[in-house]
Amino acid sequence: MERDLAVVPSLLLLLLLLLLHFAVDCNGSKVGVCYGRNADDLPTPDKVAQLVQLHSIKYVRIYDSNIQVIKAFANTGVELMVGVPNSDLLPFSQYQSNVDTWLKNSILPYYPATMITYITVGAEVTETRDNVSALVVPAMVNVLAALKKAGLHKRIKVSSTHSLGILSRSFPPSAGALDSKYAYFLKPMLEFLVENQSPFMVDLYPYYAYRDSPSNVSLDYALFSPSASDVIDPNTGLVYTNMFDAQLDSIFFALMALNFRTLKIMVTESGWPNKGAAKETAATPDNAQTFNTNLIRHVINDAGTPAKPGEEIDVYIFSLFNENRKPGLESERNWGLFYPDQTSVYSLDWTGRGNVDIVTGANITSSNGTWCVASSNASDADLQNALNWACGPGNVDCSAIQPSQPCYQPDTLASHASFAFNSYYQQNGATDVACNFGGTGLKTTKDPSYDACVYTTSSKMGTGNSTSAASTSNAEDTATWLTEGLPFMMSLLLIAILGIAL
Repeated sequence: MERDLAVVPSLLLLLLLLLLHFAVDCNGSKVGVCYGRNADDLPTPDKVAQLVQLHSIKYVRIYDSNIQVIKAFANTGVELMVGVPNSDLLPFSQYQSNVDTWLKNSILPYYPATMITYITVGAEVTETRDNVSALVVPAMVNVLAALKKAGLHKRIKVSSTHSLGILSRSFPPSAGALDSKYAYFLKPMLEFLVENQSPFMVDLYPYYAYRDSPSNVSLDYALFSPSASDVIDPNTGLVYTNMFDAQLDSIFFALMALNFRTLKIMVTESGWPNKGAAKETAATPDNAQTFNTNLIRHVINDAGTPAKPGEEIDVYIFSLFNENRKPGLESERNWGLFYPDQTSVYSLDWTGRGNVDIVTGANITSSNGTWCVASSNASDADLQNALNWACGPGNVDCSAIQPSQPCYQPDTLASHASFAFNSYYQQNGATDVACNFGGTGLKTTKDPSYDACVYTTSSKMGTGNSTSAASTSNAEDTATWLTEGLPFMMSLLLIAILGIAL
């Protein structure tokens, strides 16, 4: 027995090391999406929650505390970042009772079924016409106090989001400096964030850097293109291959200059518009796909930045949908990843492992094949007739668009018709005639596949069970075992070790 007891400390140490290794390996950068609702044609919140789950998106930012939205994400496993709008800063900063009531009515009834992990108090307040900056920190203090009363201050973090406009200098990155005119509220905010271990949140948009200064910022540099010319910071010698890293490091150096070097930085908005005004020539679906694909890959790979290599960076992509009620230039209304009918504006791989041409943004198979999808100009009646024909006399196997099958969601006529049209098109030689469908079909060189729903080409027929999909599935199964099974196995090991001691 003495010999067995002597082994226990060593085994416990081994167990601890394994658990620590597991914890480190399972941490990593996160990619979420912003769910703005400044539009009059969006799907209901419950449909949006289904769409988010369909695409395996785990993190969502909303800009208020709309109860229907919060309820829609209950029991989905999606982590929600909830916003306090600038319009609420005055009552939130004036009276603690206002915040207590808000938390009691808008958050507590739905938590933890809805996994709320952050509350953002105010959004880009330095960009607003009304001078509400002085209200942010008092409002944050009151929100934290309300969370403490509910015992949730360690589970729900409080912060505020900022634009790059808080900097007086951003180039070169090492010269990044916070604008002194905002010091009166930024300094106490930074102290608040450090004290409560909350992240500093910033919205970064390389698109605007390129649009507003195309002579100084190349499109390749803004899009993460490997053909972009390197930019060297003359003060540090650090080499920058893309604008996103340069912007992020300018924030880091600005915070470091004020001795806040340990403060975690979170990017709460970034993205690229898919459409713009005549002068906004870079606002295209191709460029949007390229930027977001490369951004996701950059983040998921934990590449970090030149100043902080290997640093984990959490990023939220703007935005889930185009928002037709937003004012300003055409691009302001067209940052969406999805149309209101829940079909994709362009294909996007959320895993960061996709096989996408990072120069053009197109799916690599698109150069060797075409697909047939439903035309956005077709009427519902015509689409339904064409779909009925394809799944009937057209002899298309439409099982994949039935409930619980990989291509059923999004449950829209256009999505189902696109899958059926493409199947018929590929089975019949991929000719122009095979994609007519009475004028409702449209050929495309962009692969419309998403998640487990694979749109076949004539060289690879099937309903979605491709080798790559199987590989992805195996990888996901392994990841699931690591996150769910390994801790359980460790628990059993610990019990066994304690049994030896006893």
